[in-house]
Amino acid sequence: MEAPSSPATNENTNEPLNETTQPENVTAGRSDNGAGNSAAPTPATEEAKKLPPLTQAEFQAFNRLAEKMDYFHNHFRQTWAVLYSACESGRRPSGMTLKQFLSSGLDLTQYLEAHHSIEETYLYPLLARKMPAFRSSTSKKGEDCELLRQHQEIHKGMDVFEAYLRECKNRERELELPVLKQKMDAWGDVLFKHLDQEVRDLGAEEMRKYWTIAEMRAFPI
Repeated sequence: MEAPSSPATNENTNEPLNETTQPENVTAGRSDNGAGNSAAPTPATEEAKKLPPLTQAEFQAFNRLAEKMDYFHNHFRQTWAVLYSACESGRRPSGMTLKQFLSSGLDLTQYLEAHHSIEETYLYPLLARKMPAFRSSTSKKGEDCELLRQHQEIHKGMDVFEAYLRECKNRERELELPVLKQKMDAWGDVLFKHLDQEVRDLGAEEMRKYWTIAEMRAFPI
């Protein structure tokens, strides 16, 4: 994923929500207290109900980031599936050497590290200008959004997973698939929750609440 540049903005836009009118307690359709449907309606949810249906072209424009993100995420899912299937079956895929298997796992950690670094450095700060779901502790709200907290949890488990694979690659210990499975289970749930949630938060129905089509096209990913 290439590092995005700042999208064009239009301070005179008539979009439903903008940076100054957006309520601070709205995060991707969920209130901060987790009350869900029992929470009182907010200006954001009330405004969303009034939005007209999107045409196919409009949907594609607003859904562009979600589609791009899901493309990257599918690579992570596929690599994870190869590794985890081997752990469950007790044997590596046919034709895959031990070196290739270990390299596949290490590549996954490196790609995830780079992916998250680009998101946190470039993409999230741009989105956070209008979207609470992408805000960090440096914002005026003073706490990391759920997606960033998920990054932290992913990396806790991923670091242990990576260290084990490196020890196996360096022949400091023998690879044991049941042990590898335990180390994957430690962060698998939060990883897949994050991959799905991030795509939902970038979906057309969310993005249209905050951005114009012109601004969407300015996100270069």
